[in-house]
Amino acid sequence: MPAGFRILNRNQVASKELVDAFARLPVANVSDSMSRMTAAGPTLRPMHASGNLAGVALTVKARPGDNLMLHKAIDMAVPGDVIVVDGGGDLSNALMGELMLAYAVRKGVAGFVLNAAIRDLDAFVKTNLPTFAAGVSHRGPYKDGPGEINVPVSIGGMVIHPGDIVIGDSDGVHCVPLADAEEVLKKTQAKSDAEIHQMKAIAEGTNDRAWVDAALKRLGCEFPAD
Repeated sequence: MPAGFRILNRNQVASKELVDAFARLPVANVSDSMSRMTAAGPTLRPMHASGNLAGVALTVKARPGDNLMLHKAIDMAVPGDVIVVDGGGDLSNALMGELMLAYAVRKGVAGFVLNAAIRDLDAFVKTNLPTFAAGVSHRGPYKDGPGEINVPVSIGGMVIHPGDIVIGDSDGVHCVPLADAEEVLKKTQAKSDAEIHQMKAIAEGTNDRAWVDAALKRLGCEFPAD
């Protein structure tokens, strides 16, 4: 099977229960629970009207400006899949538009992450399928290949493997490796619970801010004389 032009199977995928659990959590809290070391970069922004993204990664590595393998990935998709496309960040040609979006909705695709451009932006807003992309271009794509499906891809230094959990909200896109998902979920749930208590303390005026001065003193900050 030639490297660069091949279609592989996914060996394992995240369970629906795991995906649903992450869907209820803020992306920022998940990121914090993974030591803030992973991100798809600030260029990927929501192209839909509102709502969060959560699903299982079906990955595509596409030649910039070409969407042949993206078409095939939509054919292969099962309900709950998030199609993640490494298009090299090229914005010269849109990799998908209104027709492909309608087909993806019919297939039950949970959303898209494209390090590339889209077109027919109004259709994405109206349809409101969670879609994150790097930009918009009216220029259409080519359909010549090559490309790969279900291989590891990288967007902004964030590596996504087929079957990983992909989430997104207004703060951006994040990937949780399947092997780490249970541990990350527990940490994120604990962090979210702690933030709920902190918000309650802020509202009641009992939030403890002593840690700020303690941190400054520990780091050697000079304070004004009394």
